[in-house]
Amino acid sequence: MATQPNVLHYINGRFVESANGAFFDNINPFTNEPINQVTEGNKEDIDAAVRAAKDAFDGGPWRTMPVEERLRYVLRIAELIERYKEEIAYLEALDTGIPISQAKKQAARAAENFRFYAEMVKTRLVGEAYHVNGQFLNYTVYKPVGVAGLITPWNTPFMLETWKVAPALATGNTVVLKPAEWSPLTANKLAEIIDEAGLPAGVFNVVHGFGETAGAALVAHPDVRLISFTGETTTGMEIIRNSAATLKKTSMELGGKSPLIVFADADMERAIDAAVWGVFSLNGERCTANSRLLLEQSIYDEFVERLKQRVDQIVIGDPMNPATELGPLIHRAHWERVNRYIEIAKQEGADVYAARVPEGLEKGNFVPPTLLLGCHNRMKVAQEEIFGPVMAVMAFADEQEAIRLANDVKYGLAAYVWTNDMKRGHRVAQAIESGMAWVNSPNVRDLRIPFGGTKYSGIGREGGHYSFDFYTEVQVVHVAVGDPPIPSFGKTKPSSALSVEQK
Repeated sequence: MATQPNVLHYINGRFVESANGAFFDNINPFTNEPINQVTEGNKEDIDAAVRAAKDAFDGGPWRTMPVEERLRYVLRIAELIERYKEEIAYLEALDTGIPISQAKKQAARAAENFRFYAEMVKTRLVGEAYHVNGQFLNYTVYKPVGVAGLITPWNTPFMLETWKVAPALATGNTVVLKPAEWSPLTANKLAEIIDEAGLPAGVFNVVHGFGETAGAALVAHPDVRLISFTGETTTGMEIIRNSAATLKKTSMELGGKSPLIVFADADMERAIDAAVWGVFSLNGERCTANSRLLLEQSIYDEFVERLKQRVDQIVIGDPMNPATELGPLIHRAHWERVNRYIEIAKQEGADVYAARVPEGLEKGNFVPPTLLLGCHNRMKVAQEEIFGPVMAVMAFADEQEAIRLANDVKYGLAAYVWTNDMKRGHRVAQAIESGMAWVNSPNVRDLRIPFGGTKYSGIGREGGHYSFDFYTEVQVVHVAVGDPPIPSFGKTKPSSALSVEQK
């Protein structure tokens, strides 16, 4: 039985059904029963949303209004997110299976995204000026690009949606958001919040639907100038290919297979805390999860034994229970995918150690916290992104081997190094091919720093003022402040150039 109202598109300031009237079921990952139905967008709905966004950009007040006025809207969105934070956390947990205690933290971070970019636009979105020989003044201005197509994932969807929407709006762009089809509830709530904030019609739009239809239409649309995508690598490659036809700017935050390297001199208890939290929080559905654990050989046995004890104590259960630490995976199809990798690990010779899912949870998409022990880097489970509460564990002999193993994957999003030798910490972190690296720290992030990966983990950086490189265009204006000489061209006819009549 449905527990929530049906979800509609938000186009040009109105909540509307799809042009063809189609809907699809949104499934509760804890019960595998329908939560509600979601209107299914297609090319016609994308066209309507993009047209509304383009009209709002070209002829509406958003791009041209004083910055202070635009930022008041942005701050109003932050205030409303805080007002509705309990509802947002509930919807996120209901829709995704993320434990409610963790969903509340994501809602709080979402409000901060809008406040942060309101401040960043005021303080950091500034140009440069250059005087040239007292004759010219050259200066730069940052201008919004146009319609931004934002395609967001189903893991921590609300926080990641606001991470993109906040800088896009704050810099003066208009937006068409295509949220993941498996997690529509909080995207719908964001539309309700922005509607309540009173943004001009067409500035922000949401079209629900599937990537192959709605998402592809958004990428292909000639009036969309930006595509920011967070998701798996194969889809990102397809988006880049399709964006090339209309020369869109793209920002890609893609998959990961991030290593956590623990040297023998590390603080073992803290390293265990970080390893457990980094891969089992958010149900393991985290792009920066430390899904590969590399242990120096001399501490391998002790570390693994203590890790097993911690895995056995993780509280598995109803995501609405504040005590739950690990909930169900987002969808049955993803549950099947993660379990296939666990079976592959057994076939490849890994020793699989998993906690037990308590009785009474059979309806949900539960995968217990799982360790794949005795792995080596040629195994599929050590190379491919599993995106669940599963960690491949392997040993290394020395620093050089740790670096080699860490880099011997196609991904390069994040990395974690644990050692009390800080010279080695810096050395190893910088030797790893990743967009981000943490030393003696879990994944904690300052909003001012760039976020993104290398290799197959993505292209570009968002976060902090680095988002301005994507969400704005830099224009250079050259102004003559004196009377600089202009080359004479065509003023005086040379005496040797005789006219036809003279000839």
